Amino acid sequence: MNAQCLAENTHRSIDAAMLDGLCLEALRHEVMAWPKPGLVSPVDQGSHGDMHIGTFLASISALQGSFAALAEAGLQGATFTRLQAIGIHAEQKMHRATAGINTHRGAIFNLGLLAAAAAYRSGKQALAPHSCGEIVSRVWGKAIMAGRTHTSHGNRMFKQFSAGGARAEAAAGFPSVYQLGVPALQRQLRFGQNQHSARIAALLALMEHLPDTNLLWRGGRAGLVFVQQAAADFNRAGGVNAPDWQAHLLEMHVSFIERQLSPGGSADLMAASCLVHQLEAEQLS
Repeated sequence: MNAQCLAENTHRSIDAAMLDGLCLEALRHEVMAWPKPGLVSPVDQGSHGDMHIGTFLASISALQGSFAALAEAGLQGATFTRLQAIGIHAEQKMHRATAGINTHRGAIFNLGLLAAAAAYRSGKQALAPHSCGEIVSRVWGKAIMAGRTHTSHGNRMFKQFSAGGARAEAAAGFPSVYQLGVPALQRQLRFGQNQHSARIAALLALMEHLPDTNLLWRGGRAGLVFVQQAAADFNRAGGVNAPDWQAHLLEMHVSFIERQLSPGGSADLMAASCLVHQLEAEQLS
């Protein structure tokens, strides 16, 4: 949905429990999607030897309530420092549920900020013309970039490859979500595709263009280019509208596993795209 359409949405209030449910639902949509090259799914572990579908489902269960807390803080106009503290607590719950495995750190960051923005916006009629992504950028963008840590994979990749990562994406208002993921998802639904296939289309649109720091971490610049080219080839061949699209993605899946490549950043933003799409459907984004 473009900015004009967003501005035309009917503004109404939103509660924290509703946002919590939408965020958890988006996480389930992401992990249950298949085929999903290199990523954990109900079928296999992808390029991950330390996690599987059960790990993800345990993490999602443990995160119940965390996005509600972030939404409540957002409604109160909390600082990014406060949101970050709630997010760190959510990560701790995730780690306890997964025996220390990082399943959802990026998703907690992305969905948590969007949930906080949705709640913040619902209390301010003047912000009705703005998307949740724009709210994140306007209210917390500077603090998000100022708070860049020196130990994260994303920051190391920023230094090595000048790739902005999750923080830059959020600080800019989630352009990949609003310009790539959500439009691809909505376009496929208009074409008559089911929700599952439309989510896969959103993932592949993100994979083609996102400078995914997870891929840079695992495979360097060559790994990122390999994944982006593979996604571009899939999309140009018709994407999920091609009769053999699942077979095509399974071939990609094998090639990604052979190279230990996993587009985790794209997966996180696919979940964010699912959330924004649902918020737009509820006229709350």
